[in-house]
Amino acid sequence: MNIIEIIEKKRDGQLLSAEEIKYFVDDYVAGKIPDYQMAALLMAIYLNGMTFEESAWLTRAMLNSGQRIDLQAIPGVKVDKHSTGGVGDKVSLVLAPLMAVLEVPVPMISGRSLGHSGGTLDKLEAIPGFNTNLSAEEFIQEIKDIGVALIGQTDTIVPADKKIYALRDSIATVNSIPLITASIMSKKIAEGANGLVLDVKVGNGAFFQTESEAIELATRLIAIGKRSNLPTVALLTAMNQPLGWAVGTWLETREAIAALQGNAPPDLMMVTCALGALMLLLAKKTKTIPEGLERCQQAIASGKAFDKFLEIVKWQGGDTKVILQPETYPRARYSLTIRSLKDGYIHSIDALRIGRISMRLGAGRSKKEEQIDYTSGIVLRKKQCEALAAGETLAVAYSNDKSLLSQAKDEIGRAFQISQKPPPPEKLILKMIDAEGMQDWNY
Repeated sequence: MNIIEIIEKKRDGQLLSAEEIKYFVDDYVAGKIPDYQMAALLMAIYLNGMTFEESAWLTRAMLNSGQRIDLQAIPGVKVDKHSTGGVGDKVSLVLAPLMAVLEVPVPMISGRSLGHSGGTLDKLEAIPGFNTNLSAEEFIQEIKDIGVALIGQTDTIVPADKKIYALRDSIATVNSIPLITASIMSKKIAEGANGLVLDVKVGNGAFFQTESEAIELATRLIAIGKRSNLPTVALLTAMNQPLGWAVGTWLETREAIAALQGNAPPDLMMVTCALGALMLLLAKKTKTIPEGLERCQQAIASGKAFDKFLEIVKWQGGDTKVILQPETYPRARYSLTIRSLKDGYIHSIDALRIGRISMRLGAGRSKKEEQIDYTSGIVLRKKQCEALAAGETLAVAYSNDKSLLSQAKDEIGRAFQISQKPPPPEKLILKMIDAEGMQDWNY
């Protein structure tokens, strides 16, 4: 086989065979195909798509690029959660310890920042010493010891996704349904989970801005899960403004710490508990969604979820002092306050713009080799539907580069649309989708 011929086929909208897909995945992992040729193929896939069968073959090829983890020796139904990416989405940092407290083992292999979307691994690595590069054996041992582990792809677990994921981020091929499908499902099947809950974002700050696209992605993910004997259920959640207040690695980690202590922004806790309720159902720990919602709220209020997060940090080598005393964490050298120029109500907040500005301030990557500035980002002070007066603070931006803040000032202000009348509140959780179909979320 020849990589150039495969690129030409997909460039011209033709179907690739299972053998051709396996060939380019294996040879890219082995270093036989250079980044520039893989980038050309990824762009061709982005532009021309893949059928469901091609997605399934790509998932299988990526899965078989490394080892699968066997968690059968760990009692209980192992359930994971994955988000398709949004702005300010720090749910995993709250949800993983919460589920472990509720006796649901959570094997979580997460990703890094992708485009304007922050990555769970980057937020965890903002904690000094926190090690996300555990071996498969350490991953299994941590789940045995404390019921949860949060790691990235290793050199042995889906190495194909590790390489392709980093490349996608730098060549604008993030929002591709077949590439997202293979990336998510190869990791989740490899990690040994028995169930998967998906948070499929839709809206301005999501990779898919229309509900039809988000439903297509969710449906394909669920179908791959069914084919792989991994029961999968998805929530469609709105991403038309950042989730919570904070956008940026440490800023979001600090907000997650506060959430685990019972001080969560309402939207963050609503999404977290909804996903948690579905995880409890898949794990057969509850029989109804309302029961699951209540159990999640109780575990947060008791402080046990926060204690479990401390266990995770300690087990993975992190400094628990900054968890117990987050005010001791270094701050960005410079900050900038953005104020409203008029009275009114927050009609909308451009989540995509906020995410991109935060990335340029240092909280994300435009190239795969770039380092993240953990202290940079944006903290909102107002959210949709809130009243404000001229001169009130809309947001505070942080960076270690003063010139970047100056450049961002006006653009952050333009992300806030102010109206004279309060807008109708937007529904946060839109739909629930599983192998049986789709229904409204009315809880």
